[in-house]
Amino acid sequence: MKEQDLHNEKDTFLAKWLEGKITDEDLKTLVTNAEYNSYMKIKKGIETYEALEASTEASFEKITDHISKKKGNVRKLHTNSWFIGIAASIVLFFGLFSLLADDIVTIKTNYGEYKTIALLDGSEVILNSKSTLTYNEDEWASDRSLHLEGEAYFKVEKGNTFTVHTENGEVKVLGTQFNVNSISDLFEVVCFEGKVSVQSKDENYILLPTHSVRRINGHSIEKWETFETDPTWIHGESTFKSVPLKYVISALESRYDINIEAKDIDQTVVYTGSFTHNDLDTALKTVFKSLQIRYVEKDNRNIYLSIK
Repeated sequence: MKEQDLHNEKDTFLAKWLEGKITDEDLKTLVTNAEYNSYMKIKKGIETYEALEASTEASFEKITDHISKKKGNVRKLHTNSWFIGIAASIVLFFGLFSLLADDIVTIKTNYGEYKTIALLDGSEVILNSKSTLTYNEDEWASDRSLHLEGEAYFKVEKGNTFTVHTENGEVKVLGTQFNVNSISDLFEVVCFEGKVSVQSKDENYILLPTHSVRRINGHSIEKWETFETDPTWIHGESTFKSVPLKYVISALESRYDINIEAKDIDQTVVYTGSFTHNDLDTALKTVFKSLQIRYVEKDNRNIYLSIK
């Protein structure tokens, strides 16, 4: 009987939490850490479902009927109280979404692909092409940390420390917007909003809006300011400022799923400029003609470079 009372009590405050009557911090004091992490996953699953499927009376009735079939004692729900039914049917949702699994989430992008990822705390990540993002979903509520290979733009909600780990260094923030690019021996961080802490090779830097730092091939950190309000690549154009040509070539390969043979040219030549994501020929002309480099596509998606 006591176990039943405890279950009913948890259903009550869980329903209130889902309706916004109890804050996340209040919920933390009422349940265990493991339960809290699981409940956060339910909430995120509901939000994701709502974003993907427009809330209509028909879809609501379908959800209600499904819950009723699974649990005969669930009352028919009204549209403005369907969260309560979901809270009472928590076990059903655990089964449907496998929410009790200790999952390491890995998200990858292919050539020329972007992905927008909504994290459990409401933070957002836009992942650039040929990049990988990894994080522990179950521990997210207490440890907002993830690992990045490639490039991503972060819009971080305020809260406890948010950490981006890369092979070239790490970035820590509380709530801000910033871009991180960590590819091979290139490490670049640009702050667009808030304040960013950057650590690389035992060196620490604090970035304010418009400030940027970059380390190339293990050399000393470079600093500069940007006039952009967000990274240009999320708008369909990759932009470079005084970088060796080999990084531009790598970006072209990732964007267009091509192979560029560059052994006959000097890839240390410094390039400043941009290329479009919408047309390969235009992108190649923009980069290589400005450097007096000839390019020829000898076979499918294999580009060969040579000096004019």
